[in-house]
Order: sequence, then C-alpha cells, then structure tokens
Amino acid sequence: MMSLTLGSLFDGIGVFPLAASRHGIIPVWASEIEKVPISITKRHFPDMLHLGDITKLKGSEIPPVHIITFGSPCQNLSTIGFREGLAGSKSGLFYHAIRIIKEMRCATNGIFPVIAVWENVAGAFSSNHRLDFKFVLESFTDSEIPMPDSGRWAKCGMVRGSVADVCWRLLDAQYWGEPSLVQRRKRVFVVADFGGQRAAEILLKSRQLYPLPDTGTESGLSSARAGGISAAETGREIPVLCPFEERRMRSCAKSGDIPGFLRSFGRSDDPFPTLLAGAVNIFSFWYEGKEKDGVIRYLTPLECERLMGLPDNWTKYDYLGKQTSANARCTALGNAIALPCAEYIMAGIKEVLEG
Repeated sequence: MMSLTLGSLFDGIGVFPLAASRHGIIPVWASEIEKVPISITKRHFPDMLHLGDITKLKGSEIPPVHIITFGSPCQNLSTIGFREGLAGSKSGLFYHAIRIIKEMRCATNGIFPVIAVWENVAGAFSSNHRLDFKFVLESFTDSEIPMPDSGRWAKCGMVRGSVADVCWRLLDAQYWGEPSLVQRRKRVFVVADFGGQRAAEILLKSRQLYPLPDTGTESGLSSARAGGISAAETGREIPVLCPFEERRMRSCAKSGDIPGFLRSFGRSDDPFPTLLAGAVNIFSFWYEGKEKDGVIRYLTPLECERLMGLPDNWTKYDYLGKQTSANARCTALGNAIALPCAEYIMAGIKEVLEG
C-alpha cells in the first residue's frame, strides 16, 4: 500500500508534520517564510522540501500529496486584533492555500489532495459579522452555504458541497492528550474530504491517542498537572502553580476594574491562559505550605513546549545546532498548534484513508 503523504502550508515549527509522522504519514514539503521556524523544522525533518513563500507557489508544480494542512495567519481574525477578517493582509493569505489546493486537484485529475485541514482562532466564527466563516466553508465546498437561522455558527457542524464534504469543530487544548495539557487554547479545525463523505468521522469520532512525548529531566512545568497528592504522602515538597490572566490584569488595572483585576489571579487548578506570540505568560510559584517564599516568574521556552504537548527542546536548536533565542522560541510557540489536537486529526485521517 502506498504511504500517505502530507504537505504543510504556513508550517511554523512543524507541528502538523510531527503529528503526521507519529502516525506513519510522510511529510513531503512545507511552506513557511519565517527563518527561525524554518530552521527548527529543518532540524527535525531534514528530508522535507521547503518551498518558501506561499504566494509564489503553484499547486500544479509542487509534489502532489494526500493531505494538505494549513494554519493560515490569524491576526485579522483574532479578537485581540483589529478584526479586518479575511480581507486583512495576513488572514487573507487563506485564499492562496485554497488556490493551491484547487490547482493541485486540477493538475492531478481530482486525485490529490484527498484531505485538507484548516486551523485558526475561535474568532474566525465571528469576524466580519460572521461572514468570514461562511466564506471559508464556501471556499472548500465550491457551493453556496446559507447562514444558520440563529445567525451564529455552532462550535461543531458539517456541510456538503459539490466538491467536498466538510466538518468543523472547536477544540480546546486543555482537554486533549494523555495526560491532558494545562493550557486553555481554543482553535477551530476544519476538515475537507474531497474523496468521500468522511470528514465527520475524522473530526467527531472518539479515538485513543498516543501518550504525549516524554518531557525529559530538565526542571520546569510538566506537560500535565499532577493529581492532588499531599507533601506528606509523597515525602517531598509539592509545587503550587497559579497562572495569571495577564491581559485581563493589565486591562482591569488601566480601567480601575477592581473585581475584574482580582479575578485575573488564577487558582492552582486553573489552566494556563492561551500562549501568545507577542507575550509570555506569568505565574506564581511556591511550595505547599510556604506561600510566603513564593515568586512570580515568566514561563520558560521549555515550559511553553510542554504546554503545547511538544517534545522537550523542540525549538531549542536550529538545523545547524545553534541555540535559538528564548524570545524567538516563545514567539514561534505562541503561533503554533497544540500537538494533541493535530495528532487526533491525523489519527482520524489515517484511519479513514487506510481503512
């Protein structure tokens, strides 16, 4: 049987290729323009082609693959930004991915790709008066998609058009993986099946995932929070971590909203706020019973990797073995996709395409 293959547009640090490779799917090529993410990905996938700027690619000329993934830029869709939507210069690059998919399908008589996967922020549901998500679905299906009667898009759903079966679902990273992550990261995933009616099976079916990669021996947060075991039971000190809602904290401080400011102080069982490319999360740390000795500090790049479900030091070195700066690592991780969510989808694709 021919091995399944994958191409990754807006590749970042290679999370989709990593998820695919963990299920025997071969990453063939990637498109990315940022130097640091490209160098990190080259280190882990030395045999993968790097095609560069998506605006200069032609789907008819690049190697055809079974699966195309793309997490197109979210700046214009995010509730943090100016909300220009798909008309914005960054998020509008979505249309280049659709163009490449159509060009490849035309050049291969509709054989490749079989599956396309799009990932983006939850704000994609509401940007441009909720019309942007309608355009996304129409781009995949090549059909007119009506707005829901409620005027709002559900957190999961499916549509069928003339060329594709499409399913979408909002996944929050804190509920995925084994053990589960402790980062709140809501992302929309859209799966388009051009070869059948299997999109819902890929995106809605329950399935067992592989354990998260080992987290090594370096000090720092583990990829999952430990259960409620007391220091007396373990014979050692138990760390207590309280993540802060830093954006809310700053906003409430500026507006004088005291109740909101107090709510921004997290509890020890709260998930970490979503990692962002432009900011590093802070948290308070102390050992059980020693609150007065606690400190407030930033997450390290290693801890950010673990919150994304990635192997330790995934971003630490470039392909020449040179260390990547902490700032560049955190920026790349803030733009990345949580591995367990990507892996769940890759497991479903492999299952339906190989039977």
